[in-house]
Amino acid sequence: MPQFDHAFDWVRRNVADGPLPNAVLGVANAEGVVALDAFGEASVDDHYPLFSITKPVVGLAALRLVEQGRLTPDTPLERGLPGFGAGRDDVVRLRHLASHTSGIVEPPLDTPDGLRPSLLAPGRDFAAGTVSRYSTIAFEGIAALIEDASGAPWERAVAEVAERADASGLTFDADASPHAPIDSAEQGLDYARFAALRHPGAGLLGRASDLLALGSALLRDDGAVVAPLTAAAMLRPLTSGLPKLEPYPASRGQDWGFTWNLRHSAPGLLTTDTFGHGGWAGTEFWVTPSLGVCFVLMTNLGGGFGRFGVDADELHNAVAAAG
Repeated sequence: MPQFDHAFDWVRRNVADGPLPNAVLGVANAEGVVALDAFGEASVDDHYPLFSITKPVVGLAALRLVEQGRLTPDTPLERGLPGFGAGRDDVVRLRHLASHTSGIVEPPLDTPDGLRPSLLAPGRDFAAGTVSRYSTIAFEGIAALIEDASGAPWERAVAEVAERADASGLTFDADASPHAPIDSAEQGLDYARFAALRHPGAGLLGRASDLLALGSALLRDDGAVVAPLTAAAMLRPLTSGLPKLEPYPASRGQDWGFTWNLRHSAPGLLTTDTFGHGGWAGTEFWVTPSLGVCFVLMTNLGGGFGRFGVDADELHNAVAAAG
């Protein structure tokens, strides 16, 4: 649609002039996709590694079990993972795992030790609920709680979320994508080793249309994915008033909801109700209910384009002003 020309021009420039190797940009409203295009050596139907956009999808799977009375945000991790927390004098609960306040020591994203052993490693970073520090290993804990509550592999619960959102392309099969992240080794990630982990905090791959379908469902708020009451609860800030450590210090103007990044006071944004998530290779997925719009950017630049000084808030604002 013409009103989104500035947003598509932004992506076009950053592919033509760098640093983006290629990209897909899509915009949707509650009815569905309104604009979608690919740039560089890419197709709008291509799968991309989503990295941390995986987190809110897994969060939705956990919330479905909350709705069924099988979990609550206060459920302790030890229930799903007996033996967790040996030597800790605090209790790590689902809400801590979902809001980056668990205090679990973070291993490398491509940890050679495996996810479950890393989660069970002794020690802690801080007492649960006292500080916010971004955590990906915490989602292995959410996966353990999903499995305990559902009696099935956690991936099945994620697949059910995808089905309810009509996002059938979401997968943990790295071979589905022709766009392995470039510069991953230079940025400290062994991508093959990482992909083999099928990480519940970062391992999903998908198409732009999959995320746009999820965004449209969340904008409709009609219960297709989670009930409206649950949708409201997942966007309540869980980290207000807590010290916030790098890479998400208080100056970023955001809080964590239940796995969602709530950019309510971001100094670079025109909006105050945008929520969503970004991914390590530059993927972006954001929803702004007040404007009835969501957008997704798919790309595969290891470490993201922020390391080149490109400000993604420019794209946010170009979409928002047109929406």
